[in-house]
Amino acid sequence: MLQIDLWKRIVIWGLCALGLFLALPNGFYSRVEGYNDAKKAGDLGQEVPSDAPSWPWYLPSGLVNLGLDLRGGAHLLAEVQVEDVYAARMKALWPALRDALRPERATIGTIRLQPGPTDQIRVKISQPDQMKRAVELANGLARPIASLTGVGGRDLDISSEDDFLIVTLSDAERVASDERTLRQALEIIRRRIDEVGTREPTIQRQGTDRILIQVPGIGSAEELKDLIGTTAQLTFQPVGTSTNDPETAVGYGQEILPSIADEGRYYVLEAAPVVTGEDLVDAQPAFDQNGRPAVNFRFNPSGARRFGDYTADNIGNPFAIVLDGEVISAPVIQSHIPGGSGIITGSFSVEESTNLAVLLRAGALPAKLVFLEERTIGPELGADSIEAGKVACVIAFIAILIFMGLSYGLFGIFANIALIINIGLIFGLLSAIGATLTLPGIAGIVLTIGMAVDANVLIFERIREELKTAKGPARAIELGYEKALSAILDANITTFITAVILFVMGSGPVRGFSITLGLGIMTSVFTAIFVTRLLVILWFERRRPKTLEV
Repeated sequence: MLQIDLWKRIVIWGLCALGLFLALPNGFYSRVEGYNDAKKAGDLGQEVPSDAPSWPWYLPSGLVNLGLDLRGGAHLLAEVQVEDVYAARMKALWPALRDALRPERATIGTIRLQPGPTDQIRVKISQPDQMKRAVELANGLARPIASLTGVGGRDLDISSEDDFLIVTLSDAERVASDERTLRQALEIIRRRIDEVGTREPTIQRQGTDRILIQVPGIGSAEELKDLIGTTAQLTFQPVGTSTNDPETAVGYGQEILPSIADEGRYYVLEAAPVVTGEDLVDAQPAFDQNGRPAVNFRFNPSGARRFGDYTADNIGNPFAIVLDGEVISAPVIQSHIPGGSGIITGSFSVEESTNLAVLLRAGALPAKLVFLEERTIGPELGADSIEAGKVACVIAFIAILIFMGLSYGLFGIFANIALIINIGLIFGLLSAIGATLTLPGIAGIVLTIGMAVDANVLIFERIREELKTAKGPARAIELGYEKALSAILDANITTFITAVILFVMGSGPVRGFSITLGLGIMTSVFTAIFVTRLLVILWFERRRPKTLEV
């Protein structure tokens, strides 16, 4: 019997209406985009322009985001220098190793840190015959590896060579450390870019130690590098002395760094910091007591305790605030500073203090980034791509409408109506999931337009064949849909599997193509099997034709 239950009809029309409702904002792209930008600025506490566009609150405001090749922007490929993390780990481990060995000096003799590779600690023991005891003490610092790949392993390898105790990271810990470093770098880069309100950046891992960064709408690659290229490594280090000679000899475990505020001045510092930027929980631009731009900061409980203990024990001594290897300021500790909060002063402008606060809030990059590839894509190229994509879509759309109308008459018109709904559903889904449309994505939509009528062609041809058996129009339509269903599902499922493989294995533009192709397959199957069938049944119920012209 040629019929569809009432509840099924309501569901079909409801899904169509929902998809078109979600796609609606894309018809007013500039207005909705301006409204979203103003809303985001308000949420971040920034000033909202008085001429910001308005948009009814009861309507959806999700848009299909335009990718880098359509909007223009900046493209960077960065390599994370994971070796920096090994060196930092060893530098941070030395005070703990020294404290573990010192109580046993009566047994193992004097201990001296020796120069060596940055990814290991070499300690000279004056009593080599007691090296076994020194190794035991050092092994007490090793911890289990906190990762699935290193289950059961330890993070440190302790060995000896003559009268040297050697401490390095184990191979399993290096693998786990690399994974953590990449994840941390990805998250921090994303936070830094989100802080300045850019639209839909693409930030993803490439290989084992590279990160792809694409930000639509930003002025240049250099501007993007300025935002994310700095490591923003903030440390608070004890000051040994100051000098005007950058070649001043320093002891092992010390370093000499230049001053930003006082050009030509250098500070000899203890290399091991008391607290670092990782202990920061907040940083905000502010002004000091003299009205100069500064940055207020606040530590977490652990950092606040160490900071408070150090200031209590070192009143009258200078304390260097170091950012990315340069001393911002080196104030003298006047009194105990409890509570873990303070202020960073220096020769900042208001913009510089704001940017520094953004970088510190986002956190320090765990390692240096080396930019292997950088490109700036102008908006003119994106506008040309959009226009070319529009022309391709319109030509494909019109050609298919004419072909279906001429080939199948009234049934072809039903297929054309379903095709229009199909395009709306694609944009509705893209808007709902916040997808980014790229030039290959437009190609995916064009391909979907062509594939969308495949199912209808199979159905209509099957109906033609059934009409020849003289079973009557109603039975021919019913059998046409039933017998074409398996062929439709086979063809579209295999294509959908291809789209999934492209999404999983591909990256960037390939993923953009696979997303639009996959969504287009789902919507085209829905419109072909359900929407056109419902249109045909509604027409048949009203006209009750004795013959069909398909």
